[in-house]
Amino acid sequence: MNNFYGAPFNADHDHVFLGVGHEKNERKTWAVIALCTAMMLVEIIGGNLFGSLALVADGLHMSTHAGAMLIAALAYTYARKHANDRRFVFGTGKLGDLAGFTSAIILAMIALLIGYEAVSRFLSPVPIHFSEAIPIAVVGLAVNIASAWLLSGADHGHDHGHSHGHSHGHADGGEHDDHDEEMQRVVTPDGVFQLSIFEDGVPPVFRFVPEGTSQLLSPGEVTVTTIRADGSRQVFSFMQKADFLESTSEIPEPHGFQVVVGTPSGEQTVEFAEHDHDHGVDSRDHNMRAAYIHVIADAAVSVMAIVGLLLAQAFGWLWMDPLAGIVGALVIANWSYGLIRQTGAILVDASADARIEGKIKAVIDDVGDQLVDLHVWRLGPGHLGAVVSVTTREPKRTPQFYHQHLAQFKGLSHLTVEVHPGVEV
Repeated sequence: MNNFYGAPFNADHDHVFLGVGHEKNERKTWAVIALCTAMMLVEIIGGNLFGSLALVADGLHMSTHAGAMLIAALAYTYARKHANDRRFVFGTGKLGDLAGFTSAIILAMIALLIGYEAVSRFLSPVPIHFSEAIPIAVVGLAVNIASAWLLSGADHGHDHGHSHGHSHGHADGGEHDDHDEEMQRVVTPDGVFQLSIFEDGVPPVFRFVPEGTSQLLSPGEVTVTTIRADGSRQVFSFMQKADFLESTSEIPEPHGFQVVVGTPSGEQTVEFAEHDHDHGVDSRDHNMRAAYIHVIADAAVSVMAIVGLLLAQAFGWLWMDPLAGIVGALVIANWSYGLIRQTGAILVDASADARIEGKIKAVIDDVGDQLVDLHVWRLGPGHLGAVVSVTTREPKRTPQFYHQHLAQFKGLSHLTVEVHPGVEV
C-alpha cells in the first residue's frame, strides 16, 4: 500500500450544504399547502351542504395535492433543522433530492391511475354531469395557477455556466456578445481590439476581434503570452475564423493570469482575473422542481379536462374526456421519468459532472503532478464533494497546496486531498 497523507483543509468546517434559496422555498411550499388545504375544506364542506358528490370528490383530490406538497415542505423543514446534525456525515442537502424522487414516484403513480381510468371510460363510457364537472375543473385550474404563481417566486436554481470574464459569441459567425466585464480591450496604434476567452461548446480559446472600424490583423501579426502567478509562460498563435482570430491551442485552467498581447506596433498588457464561479455546478433544487412540476402537471390536466368536457358537451364527443385524460397521463409520466432519472442519479452518488472532473485534472496537470484517483459527487444544490488523490515528486507539497489551487471551484464545498509523495504509478 502506498504511503500517503491527506486531510480536509479545515477540520472544523461545517457540513451545511443547503441551496441558496432553501428557507424562501420552504415558506413558499407551506403557503401552497395552506391554499390547497383551504380549497379542500371549502369543496368538501360545500359538497356535503349542497349534495354534490363531484365537489366532494374534487376536495379529496385536492387533499392528495396538499399531501404531495407536504412531502416537499417537511423535507425543507427537516433539512434546515438538522443541517448541523453531525449524524449526517455530509449534511442534509440531499434530503431535497430524496423528496423530489419520492414526489416523482407519486407523479408516476398518478399518471398510471389517470391512464387506467381513461382507458376504462373508453371501454365503458359513463354519463358526464357537465354543469358540475366544468365549473369544478375551472376552480381546480384556478387553484393550480395560484399555486404555480406562489412557487414561481421560489429559487429553483439552475445549472450555472462558465463566467470567467469570457466572451460568449457565436462559434464561427461574425457577431459577438459585447459585455465589457467579459473581455479585455486592447488599444494599439493598429486599432482597437477585444481579447476574450471563449468556451461556449468548445475548449477554452482566445479570440481577438476588431472593434468598430478597426481592421482585422492577419494571424501572423498577433501573439498572446500568458504569465501565471508562478511565473510560467505560454505563447499562443492564431488562425483566422470569419471576421476574428482564434488561438490554435486551448487555454489550460485556471483562467487567471496576466496577458501580453503582441501586435505589429508593440505589446500591450492586460489582466484576466478568475472571478467567483462554480464551473457548471448544478444548483437546481429538485425538491422545489418536483413541487412545481406537480402543480404544473395538475394545471395541464385541468386544462385538457376543460377542453375535453367543452367539446364533449358541444358535439357529444364523450370520447374526448378520456382522450384528454390519456394525453395528460403521458405528459405527467414524461415529467416524472425525467425527475426520477435526475434525482435517482444523485441519490446513488453518480458522477456529478464530467466537466468539473476534467477541470480538476487540468489543475493537477498544470502544477506538474499526476492525478491518481478522483471522486466528485453532489452534496446538495450548488454543493459538490470531492476526494482527490495525487502523486507528486515535490516533498513540500501538502494537501493545503492543492486546496489553494482548487479553491477557484466555488462549488467544491467539501474537498479531501490525498498526497502520495514520490510514488510512480
